[in-house]
Amino acid sequence: MHRSAVISDCGAFRYHLERRWGPAKPMLFVMLNPSTADASEDDPTIRKCVGFAERHGSESVEVVNLFAFRATDPRELKRAGYPVGPDNHRHIRLAAASVARRGGLAVCAWGANGRGLGAVQVVTELLRQGGLPLHALFQLADGTPAHPLMLPYSSKLACISGAQSREVA
Repeated sequence: MHRSAVISDCGAFRYHLERRWGPAKPMLFVMLNPSTADASEDDPTIRKCVGFAERHGSESVEVVNLFAFRATDPRELKRAGYPVGPDNHRHIRLAAASVARRGGLAVCAWGANGRGLGAVQVVTELLRQGGLPLHALFQLADGTPAHPLMLPYSSKLACISGAQSREVA
């Protein structure tokens, strides 16, 4: 398996992560913020994303986030100053274009903690500009795409409309 990650020189931000075991149909997971996974180590969320990708016929996972600041507790984002990170949007654009060129799709999966932080509309627009159809494995009652960690592998991908991907306060 090919493993890579783009992490800032200071180590505070992870902009992109990839796990590739074949060429078919990449899945770009768009989550809240990175945790501990890097180019060599997976965390539970990355292992779960790989499991979903395998079950949906994909042979690679790429991961970007609404916020590039690395934290194990989402509450740390509000204390981080600028949790988006100086290069995050550029890496989202690059990943979206690459995955779209290879016939893949985006799986929005930032969960309830992504609401009200001001990044959802910006990031979903970057994904759409990259030509990626937006999907979710499950949506919360307000339309927010659920985080994959606690979802069952039986979850089915569903398209997300523009109204459902809006910022929810």
